[in-house]
Amino acid sequence: MAIVGTTIFSHILPVIFGFFGLLFIISGSLEENKPKLGLGIALFIIACVFPYVVLSVLV
Repeated sequence: MAIVGTTIFSHILPVIFGFFGLLFIISGSLEENKPKLGLGIALFIIACVFPYVVLSVLV
């Protein structure tokens, strides 16, 4: 039986992190703003890895 709330960690939060990551990547590359670009890359990587790390601990 899955723990209540796994949908949040597997479907909702990664989409939010990925969306904002892509926004930061695009705006950072267009403005040539390295910290914003780095933040976008970090958010996108977190969005990719987050479900595997959290769900392996919860389930």
